[in-house]
Amino acid sequence: MKPATDFDCYADSYDQALAEALAASGEDGQYFAQGRVRWLAGCLRQVGSAPLHLMDYGCGTGATTSLLREILGAESIMGVDPSLRALEVARQSYGSERVRFSPVREYQSAGEVDLVYCNGVFHHIPREQRGEALRFIFRELRPGGLFSFWENNPWNPGTRHVMARCVFDQDAIKLTPIEAKRILRSEGYTLLRTDFLFIFPRSLKVLRPVEKLVYRMPLGAQYQILCQKPVSK
Repeated sequence: MKPATDFDCYADSYDQALAEALAASGEDGQYFAQGRVRWLAGCLRQVGSAPLHLMDYGCGTGATTSLLREILGAESIMGVDPSLRALEVARQSYGSERVRFSPVREYQSAGEVDLVYCNGVFHHIPREQRGEALRFIFRELRPGGLFSFWENNPWNPGTRHVMARCVFDQDAIKLTPIEAKRILRSEGYTLLRTDFLFIFPRSLKVLRPVEKLVYRMPLGAQYQILCQKPVSK
């Protein structure tokens, strides 16, 4: 993952920087965060899963961590991140008895997490370190636990435009869905489904109902790979 000191610099201005990068879409970060989590909620209903103990891997300043608990109805959720300053902001804004935050290097769950959520983190991790990050998540999941892996879709021109404008994505190493599936399989995950979201900007929101019909096509600005830690491991 990008060094913690790098994200420490952005912790207090993260929302503003993200809003500036997303301006062309006509939406803010909250729109996309809610869209991802609500989509995940639908996926969980389809597979008959109601996770109680969650992890937000690379939680940053914690806005989505809180959303995960609210929308998915979890009993507890732990946000982990390398940036101590981002975690401080997260605790002040969203911390509670059920929503907690911890540095990645200090967190251990003994394999009791039902669901790990991760959005836009792996493009900040050098290729040679991605396997290590996936193994960390694998260890924290209970057998049969789910991993909701979200990344920016480099096949989408809007995504490339937004990332080029985003100050904390200047050194991003983008992952195609093909590459993401390959490394997930190589680390022992069972792939359940791949979904593509966020095709149309706000100016074309009248067309957004179409997205629910074509989510299997690699058109959206982001993609989710929902995968699972095998029960036998």
